[in-house]
Amino acid sequence: MKRALRTVLTVLILGTVLAGLGACGGEELSGKVRVEMVFEKYGTIVLELDADAAPVTVTNFVGLVNDGFYDGLTIHRVQKGFVIQGGDPEGTGSGGSGKSIKGEFLANGVQNTLPHTRGAISMARRSNDFNSATSQFFIVLDDAARSSLDGGYACFGYVVEGMDVVDSIAANAAGTGPMGMITEAERRPVIASARVVD
Repeated sequence: MKRALRTVLTVLILGTVLAGLGACGGEELSGKVRVEMVFEKYGTIVLELDADAAPVTVTNFVGLVNDGFYDGLTIHRVQKGFVIQGGDPEGTGSGGSGKSIKGEFLANGVQNTLPHTRGAISMARRSNDFNSATSQFFIVLDDAARSSLDGGYACFGYVVEGMDVVDSIAANAAGTGPMGMITEAERRPVIASARVVD
């Protein structure tokens, strides 16, 4: 009787541990998740991410936020009237987290209907590889971007607070290099912190 009880307890405990491990790594998120991102000298924005529309993308992004990956990184591209872009540890547009994810957009066979309207946050990727998104993201400045982005990039949420901060970055840190790259490292706006909020 005691042996049977110990076996049952062991199975229950082991099952609970494994379930906890699965929830921490491997399971995709669902629903809405809010992330607060603070920019040095500019202010704070709040992003509302839609894990029902882009579960792989949101799970990856939130995982990086929880790991502190974005803290201290910069916005390395500001193309007026189009996007601001950041999340590259190298600050050059060529770096990432070391892990690539599936591109959740129509051209890659995924029914993601979130439009790239003003305030949308989406994943950057290499132009010749649909599944090359890693840590770099961009925020859309104008609705006109939809025509070149919808269906080809993974929009996964929107700025719901602080679009004035995004506009201030766009106005004061415009890139002078090709495609709006900020070639001078000291001019790149710094992400002081990013965290998930209730």
